[in-house]
Amino acid sequence: MNQTITTTNPVRRILIASLIGTTIEFFDFYIYAAAAVLVFPKLFFPGGDPALATLESLATFALAFLARPIGAALFGHFGDRKGRKATLVAALMTMGPSTVAIGLLPGYQSIGIMAPILLALFRFGQGLGLGGEWGGAVLLATENAPPGKKGWYGMFPQLGAPIGFFISTGTFLLLSKYMSDQQFLSFGWRIPFIASALLVWVGLYVRLKLTETPDFIKIIEKNERVKLPIIDVFVKHTKAIVLGTLATITTFLLFYLMTVFTLSWGTSALHYSRTSFLIAQMISVLFFGLGIPISSVLADKYGRGPMLIAATVGIFLFGLFFSALFSTGSWAITVGFLVLGMFLMGLTYGPIGTALAGIFPASVRYTGASLAFTLAGILGASLTPALATKLATSYGLNYVGYYLSFAAAITFLALLAAWSSMKEVDTSKV
Repeated sequence: MNQTITTTNPVRRILIASLIGTTIEFFDFYIYAAAAVLVFPKLFFPGGDPALATLESLATFALAFLARPIGAALFGHFGDRKGRKATLVAALMTMGPSTVAIGLLPGYQSIGIMAPILLALFRFGQGLGLGGEWGGAVLLATENAPPGKKGWYGMFPQLGAPIGFFISTGTFLLLSKYMSDQQFLSFGWRIPFIASALLVWVGLYVRLKLTETPDFIKIIEKNERVKLPIIDVFVKHTKAIVLGTLATITTFLLFYLMTVFTLSWGTSALHYSRTSFLIAQMISVLFFGLGIPISSVLADKYGRGPMLIAATVGIFLFGLFFSALFSTGSWAITVGFLVLGMFLMGLTYGPIGTALAGIFPASVRYTGASLAFTLAGILGASLTPALATKLATSYGLNYVGYYLSFAAAITFLALLAAWSSMKEVDTSKV
């Protein structure tokens, strides 16, 4: 069959569907991150040592990053074998119920050791769903993009991250403002987890109206579907999966330093109030969102490799001044520190999805891009809040910055090695 393939998906539906899904997923993910610092140590890990309880809580936070590659392999398999649309719906329906279940879970005082066990189980479900969500959303956007616009289309799933974080942080901020600490700890924290069910319904409604992407239709017509995509990725595309993973680790590490670690350290060691620090983080997230379209436009104009390398150099330098900016005691400088870090985050995050999708052929693109992204999450984010806390406590805040700069150096080398493959994919040759 040599007929021209066209999609019946209107542009607006494509972009909204790719944006809303990642917004929902990241909203779910971030409310857990905030609760892991503010609530769970007291509710699910009671004990005499608050620092140990926080570390135990952050360990469950890290669990989702271990689940994400499993989700990437599972949903990637069906995304490359059965199609992008159905897999995206399944991923959304995996993470959504897990998030609601966390909001309904009794604490340690009610059900004892089962409370942290079930918390870990539902957290695993969150990670499993997110492992399949992100890659599918990126492919939905980029595989429907016209030539020269892949970076711009691929930006929309990435915008779900700052939007989801902004909504989740704003929700916790309002709850903190209008509830006492006792009310917030008793039931207030549960509200965003349970309310996420409404967002899942909206996302499901939009995605069920989609049709399949042109690239996947071509794979079916040419009978090019791979029987076991995960085997194909690691055997035939080893270089792509390794370089894609290493090129993405700094993106994860920077984000979780600037959100989870700074919230924990800022409200404990630096003694800022929770409300004021959440406001500062919300301001910084606006600059995160600003950096995404800027970097995506520049990536379409100058190339994804050059844009990502420039952002990585900026992050390396930022790491060298991390302690000097964060430990001044000046509220204005602290806000500026958060703004700068999150703007750099936007510059590296905007093109990374399109870049990862571009280094794998369409037949294994869902699996390959998802695995590279989620494996980078393990290396760059799963233990970052806990490890950064340990470094800052034992050796000083400047070592947290060195940690970031070291990761940026690794990413820089990976980007140089992957330079030639981070280019526009000619879908006519898929």
